[in-house]
Amino acid sequence: MSKLHLVFGGRVSDPRTLDFADLSSIDIVGVFPDYASAEKAWRAAAQRTVDDAEMKYVVVHLHRLLEPELLAKPTA
Repeated sequence: MSKLHLVFGGRVSDPRTLDFADLSSIDIVGVFPDYASAEKAWRAAAQRTVDDAEMKYVVVHLHRLLEPELLAKPTA
């Protein structure tokens, strides 16, 4: 399976959190096939809004959400 990554951002109510203020205005940058290309897109989007402390962009590892059993760790 491809290791898909989603890059998106928007205005947050508090720059220390991921509490997006208006979900209807989220900027979807795109879905990328690997972390390197997602990080490049994230850096470009974040750089465009570097002077606005209330704008935040993130990379989401979609492949982890699509295969949750890989996140489960056996208990000892």
